[in-house]
Amino acid sequence: MSQNDDVRVSLHRSHRVLERLPLRRARVLPRALRADDAAAQSSHRRLERQSRARGRFIKQRAHQVSLQHRRLRRARSHALHRVRHVEELLHHRSIELLRLDARFQRRQPARVRRIARRVARDATRDATYASGLATLESCVEAEQFDRAMMEELFDVADAMERVRPGAPESTMLQGYLMSTLFYEPSTRTRLSFEAAMGRLGGGIVSTESAGEYSSAAKGETLEDTMRTVEGYADIVVLRHFTAGSARRAANAIGKPLINAGDGPGQHPTQALLDVYTIRKEIGRLDDFKIALVGDLANGRTVRSLASALTQFNNVKFYFVAPDVVKMKDDIKDLLTSKGIEWEEATDLAAVAADVDVLYQTRIQKERFANPEDYAKASGKYIVDRTIMDALPKSSVVMHPLPRVDEIVVDVDDDPRAGYFRQAQNGLFIRMALLKVLLRV
Repeated sequence: MSQNDDVRVSLHRSHRVLERLPLRRARVLPRALRADDAAAQSSHRRLERQSRARGRFIKQRAHQVSLQHRRLRRARSHALHRVRHVEELLHHRSIELLRLDARFQRRQPARVRRIARRVARDATRDATYASGLATLESCVEAEQFDRAMMEELFDVADAMERVRPGAPESTMLQGYLMSTLFYEPSTRTRLSFEAAMGRLGGGIVSTESAGEYSSAAKGETLEDTMRTVEGYADIVVLRHFTAGSARRAANAIGKPLINAGDGPGQHPTQALLDVYTIRKEIGRLDDFKIALVGDLANGRTVRSLASALTQFNNVKFYFVAPDVVKMKDDIKDLLTSKGIEWEEATDLAAVAADVDVLYQTRIQKERFANPEDYAKASGKYIVDRTIMDALPKSSVVMHPLPRVDEIVVDVDDDPRAGYFRQAQNGLFIRMALLKVLLRV
């Protein structure tokens, strides 16, 4: 074969290869597309399977949660039913116990019943107080309170000041009853006790002028009256005209008793609110000077206050009083025995210039058997603008109220006139005492 023939054969072969090349490409391309499409479809099916599986899982979890919710509702319903059942059982059992207790008490002497009630109260004694408040049974004398007890009580009083109507704390004494027996006239003390009980959700049973309208007018003894009233109330507030009557009453009953004043004897809640007021007004209970002015012989408030202030350090007393109503020797002896400095004075202006607290009191006309003695004492020491000018700017004027003419009305607008703030503090102190004594 010639060289030309070889060239033609090569050209022919090349031509055939070129003719076949598009056909091969046409065959290969659809196969590639089909492979990609198959992979995409497989991925789509896998995602669908995962989505269906996730949907089934969510439905299963929702079903499980629904079952748990139904089970919890059934359990709650059963629990409430059991609680109601137990409450009914306790109610019926309590009625049975009360009947048995009533039968038992009718057969026991009064002294045994009082001891049993005290033992029962001791068993439920509130242990949340760090001081002697945890064991306080009644409030009869100012001497019952040491410094730790007063400071803890004042903290409770601060909390009582924040109690508002409708708050949970305003119902802490709901279901409790307080009886107020006042054998002497009273406005602030009685109303503050009743307001204190009401602000904490408790109830009140009371009588006007107990000495005139109660069975005392028929000759009933104080002890018998107290034992009767004890059956009606959970706590008793007593004001009596005889010194020592509060202690007699407290010994006669097993319920808590608060002394709201026993003649010329003690007025412990007034002393507590006075000390509380001093702390709030001058900011301290140590290292201050106080002048007690007016009827210091018959004034139970100043006697109780002087006794209470012996618990604090470096307190100096000035006694400013007419000769017929000077401070009695028992208080002077008490101060001397405790190493507390005291001084009797006659110049009120000079004393006012040197004190942090000026405690004025009313000359108590009802305590005088001789009108001439009252005339000698009345009007001798009066707090007026002259005395206020002498009083330091950081001091405070206090008065247990009511006043007659021993503080002129002109000084009421002076910021140092603290006697109406003092009266309001009595509400908070008495709320605190009710809370402590009723163990709530």
